[in-house]
Amino acid sequence: MTISTPDLCDLYETELQVLKPIFHHYGGRKSCHGEISTVLCENDNSMVIERLNSPGVGKILVVDGKGSKKTSLLGDKLAQVAIDNSWSGILIHGSLRDVEILRTLPITILALGSIPRKTIKLGKGNIDVPLSFAGVDICPKFHLYADETGVIISKRSLIF
Repeated sequence: MTISTPDLCDLYETELQVLKPIFHHYGGRKSCHGEISTVLCENDNSMVIERLNSPGVGKILVVDGKGSKKTSLLGDKLAQVAIDNSWSGILIHGSLRDVEILRTLPITILALGSIPRKTIKLGKGNIDVPLSFAGVDICPKFHLYADETGVIISKRSLIF
């Protein structure tokens, strides 16, 4: 199903939060929607790995890497894990790597930027906690809609 964030904004303006336009598309798909699961981490993708290794049908993983551009929180191998576990998309408030490969994969991936440096793995971070970045508050079970125009958040599903 193709979604349109402008159309959703027109229909549900009072129910939505619109993320600041700071994210870039890296995946092979340019739109997605689904229920949010969150990870809070900085320069350590251990919890991202843990979360993406679980079933993700109809879900979007939102990762708050605190905007860090020091290390990558996602690469091609982990993106493939997300695909294998049926995640609809990934939004990273931080960096990723393997850009050339990510653009060929059938998943929506957004991030602040890219860097070739791998992450550290210390087992730090939190899963399914409230986040706040890009001018919005994001909670687990909220719904995310993304396309090439932008990213919006709703407390409930808007597509039935």
